[in-house]
Amino acid sequence: MNDCSYNDKPLSLDTFFELSEFFKFFGDTTRIRIIEILLSGEISVNEIAEKLQLGQSAVSHQLRILRTAGLVKPRRVGRTVFYALDDEHIGLIFNTGLAHIMHKKGV
Repeated sequence: MNDCSYNDKPLSLDTFFELSEFFKFFGDTTRIRIIEILLSGEISVNEIAEKLQLGQSAVSHQLRILRTAGLVKPRRVGRTVFYALDDEHIGLIFNTGLAHIMHKKGV
């Protein structure tokens, strides 16, 4: 199916648990919107808040959750924190899920 196939060996129950926990982080509309913004590249917390028309503290809270999950990574420049997706897999997951939704909608 793709280059990152692990189907050649049975997965442990722990791995299934980790995978289910991983997908939980995609279960919040604000976090999904943040990921969509970060697909374009690194951006500051304030710019994300402005794009989402949300308070900086609400965005920071969601970014903290995404950072803890290993989905985004911060970079500090002075007092400003910039965020980016941790790696290309996050974008692939987002885009695959979106393609599935759009396909089901007939778009």
